[in-house]
Amino acid sequence: MKVVLADDHTILIDAIKRVLEPEFKVVGTFSDGRSLLDSIESLNPDVAIIDINMPVMDGLTAGIKLKSMMPHVRLIYLTMDQDVDTAMEAFRIGASGYVIKASAVSELVTAIRTVSWGGFYTSPALTQNMVGSLVHNSKKSKKTYKMTPRQREVIKLLAEGNSMVDIADQLGITPRTVQFHKYTVMQELEIDSNAELISYAIKNGLI
Repeated sequence: MKVVLADDHTILIDAIKRVLEPEFKVVGTFSDGRSLLDSIESLNPDVAIIDINMPVMDGLTAGIKLKSMMPHVRLIYLTMDQDVDTAMEAFRIGASGYVIKASAVSELVTAIRTVSWGGFYTSPALTQNMVGSLVHNSKKSKKTYKMTPRQREVIKLLAEGNSMVDIADQLGITPRTVQFHKYTVMQELEIDSNAELISYAIKNGLI
């Protein structure tokens, strides 16, 4: 199995690589989502292990683009983020595994084996909470909402990984106005997280 790693903590990447290499071939390591995407096709890995909180391009945005470019790659998130909504969004965009960094390293090895066989893996600490959240979300209907042209611009730029300050500079408005447009759209669509907003933008052709 060929594996790539993306995490902005170099020491952690080196440690993970040492643990994995007796069984798997680590063909590339990256410190952000953008550099990962630039090289992913030439490396042609079987599994991509990605952190969620990274500079330049976050892991969720990178994961969406990666699955679009190379659907066969198994995506595993290795993160400190134990938010259930974030984990569920990761699976909605195509992830096969979600591993908490606080878990034992052996759990990551198990996750790679599981997804390589076509299965799915979630850290046991999250599983129970995810089931409850799935039941809750299945009862919550998404409203239809027509965004204004300015709202579409803001959501598009957010989904592409721009910060609120960058968007304000590009559009000639204040960061507070960017924030207002973002949270108005989230409230109208009953969206609860940035990850879900990015997924909505992808699915509805905003980027």
